[in-house]
Amino acid sequence: MSRMGDTGTPGTQGQGFAEQAQQVSQNLRDLGGQVRDQAREKYNELSGQAQDYYDQGRRKAKEVEEGLESYIQEKPLQAVLIAAGVGVLLGLLWKRS
Repeated sequence: MSRMGDTGTPGTQGQGFAEQAQQVSQNLRDLGGQVRDQAREKYNELSGQAQDYYDQGRRKAKEVEEGLESYIQEKPLQAVLIAAGVGVLLGLLWKRS
């Protein structure tokens, strides 16, 4: 007698499950590959942005340094007095700590 829902011989049902398991496994591998590719793409994008920010920061620091050097060359006495004032102020703050 055959049961309802049986399709074929008992051995073929096991093969169907194995094929389904293999298909699910392949789908998971494909999905993992897609996730890996998207993560790599996002990493490269963020890495590029970080490099751009770093380069902008370096350029800005270089501009500030050049501006400071030119100020010191134009007004050396004033620069020394400002530096001394900042040093005294920092010394007083450090002494209080």
